[in-house]
Amino acid sequence: MATLLLTAVGTAIGGPVGGAIGALIGQQADQAIFGSGTIEGPRLKELSVTTSSYGQPIARVFGRMRVPGTVIWSTDLIESSAKSGGGKGRPSTKTYSYSTSFAVALSSLPVSSLGRIWADGELLRGAAGDLKTEGVLRFYDGHGDDPVDPLVAADKGSAAPAFRDCAYVVFEDLQLADFGNRIPTLTFEIMAESPSSVALNDIVPLAISGDSSQTLPHLRGFADEGGPLASSLSALNRVFPLSCVTKGSGFTLSPIDSSGAVLATLSPEVSNAEEGQRNRRRAERFAQEPVALRYYDENRDYQPGVQRAIGSRPNGREAMIDIPATMQADDARKLANSSANRARWQHEQITWNTADLNPTVEPGSIVKIPDMPGRWLVKGWEWFDRGVELNLERLAPGLAGDVSSDSGAAKHPNDELIGPTLLSVFEVPADGTSSAAEPIIFAAASSATSSWKGAALYVERAGGLIPIGSTSAPRAVSGVIAGSLGPSNATHFEPGSSVLIDLPDDNLSFAETTIAGLALGENRVLIGDEVVQFLSAEVVSTGRWKLSGLLRGRGGTEASAQNGHEPGAQATLLDDNLTALNPSEVSSNTNTRIAAIGLGDDEPTFANLANSGLSRRPLTPVHPRLSKSHDGSWHFCWTRRARGQWLWEDLVDTPLVEESEAYLIGYGPADSPFRSWNTIEPEVSFSEVERSDLLANFGPQEFWVKQVGTFSSSSAIRLAALF
Repeated sequence: MATLLLTAVGTAIGGPVGGAIGALIGQQADQAIFGSGTIEGPRLKELSVTTSSYGQPIARVFGRMRVPGTVIWSTDLIESSAKSGGGKGRPSTKTYSYSTSFAVALSSLPVSSLGRIWADGELLRGAAGDLKTEGVLRFYDGHGDDPVDPLVAADKGSAAPAFRDCAYVVFEDLQLADFGNRIPTLTFEIMAESPSSVALNDIVPLAISGDSSQTLPHLRGFADEGGPLASSLSALNRVFPLSCVTKGSGFTLSPIDSSGAVLATLSPEVSNAEEGQRNRRRAERFAQEPVALRYYDENRDYQPGVQRAIGSRPNGREAMIDIPATMQADDARKLANSSANRARWQHEQITWNTADLNPTVEPGSIVKIPDMPGRWLVKGWEWFDRGVELNLERLAPGLAGDVSSDSGAAKHPNDELIGPTLLSVFEVPADGTSSAAEPIIFAAASSATSSWKGAALYVERAGGLIPIGSTSAPRAVSGVIAGSLGPSNATHFEPGSSVLIDLPDDNLSFAETTIAGLALGENRVLIGDEVVQFLSAEVVSTGRWKLSGLLRGRGGTEASAQNGHEPGAQATLLDDNLTALNPSEVSSNTNTRIAAIGLGDDEPTFANLANSGLSRRPLTPVHPRLSKSHDGSWHFCWTRRARGQWLWEDLVDTPLVEESEAYLIGYGPADSPFRSWNTIEPEVSFSEVERSDLLANFGPQEFWVKQVGTFSSSSAIRLAALF
């Protein structure tokens, strides 16, 4: 006698999976018909996270799943320190960072590929295979020839295990700064050798293999976390009715395809009238509560989702089916509808006595009954002296059509590829908050992608790279000007002036301010070697901004404003996103070259120091005045300024800043005057005879003056022309 298991109480068959199959007997869905909203089958859990508990089972993964994994090896935290800032008059900052190395087992079956990795809910590894945090990742697919990981071998020596037949990953020197200096909670997307399908004969390999119908429809992933095999099969049986038939060669396990071809039409029944009435007695149909199906939704990063079958909910009750499997919303809705439809028909059963021994009719076959509608499943048969008695159950008719569904709203973590680093390095005018003897050098590091997280900085010296710290994660707002910026006298606010700036990313932006904000030094942009303040900012097109209402030549950069700027000049917002460089590590000369290396950089990004000497250059004197005496002499005077005091808040004499007060007065070209004079007072006089001599020897030229500082001289300001 052969019987169809998974139907009623029976006995277990022998063999390695005998206990599991036996446990399935009697676990048919009768309880769900009368139940009141109970959850059946293996529990579908909220996403678990990585653990390191002893005895934790390593799941068998089929298709694609998001799994927590189990830590199987690790090192202690490794502490590193870095010093940044410092120099004369400024304290240095010492920061500490931590990293660790560890291995995580993912599946006890081979895995074809590794997908995304989530750490504390954010992506640690993107779909393109890029790590979002500094570190090294190695993946072992779980085959028997996997080598020993070199890091594990270095730690364990000759006793190092290879963890063969177990898919796992190894993190080497994973930086923990993004996770509060602790190992984050991890989950992994893994794809088995059949990445988008689940075959029943893979879950139960000892069953006799069938054809392609062994693939469970709509299932894209399934995880068997151990325990009784019956528990997993019971959950599948609620959604995919299973047929298990014992034979002399073993047992066959396959899904019941209610839409499959009818193999045979049964012969007419042979029995007396009384037996016929008894055998034709049908089980009563019971009202079935609508079915809701919980599953892992692939389109919501494998978060649990629920799809409900069509139908009313009497008394607010429904049968909730949990299946720890990956599906898409439309497919889960189809399975929920199919489960509810089957529940309306599964109790219509009869027995059929026939004297015809048809070898094609066996448990699991789909047949038709003479003069009776529908398709019938042969649940079992028994040979009696009067013939063969077949136990039949009516299969549910197919649904008229599919009902679409959706996964609902989901907030997916950013999976943008980390772009290469964009770098510029420059000096800026002194602002009065730093030492007057040291240059003020900044690095503006940015990127065209918002996923960029900063870069390590190095100074090039003797052909090598010397580390000097790192940038912060926020990107500097740095781009280039589109079109030219014309010359300006830099003496008044210019409400009608504007400049176009192209930024590398739409997410970088400028903010507006007020006139009072301008007076306090807000909204400063370094364009070339000129500091420009702007009142308003608006987006013109993708990545292009228009800055209007300009104050030119700020911080003593009037000379640069008078020259203007060509298209493509570097433009950088002077804000807190810049990285200050230690002048004791970075020299203020035109040969200085800085390198940046970020996670998205295959090669270092280099930038030469721009505006060398600008922060220690004296400001150009202002307000030149000429007075003429009755004896014919000319008397020049001017007003000096001081580095870092360009706001001139109290309108009185500013501190000298330089070691001594000195000026250079010249006649002729400012770079190579025909004659020059030095003075320590902001004034000078020329008699009529001296002027006549200059005119006779050098012709008509201009007088000019520069302030001579400790490290360099200011730009020249015109005093008067002699002709």
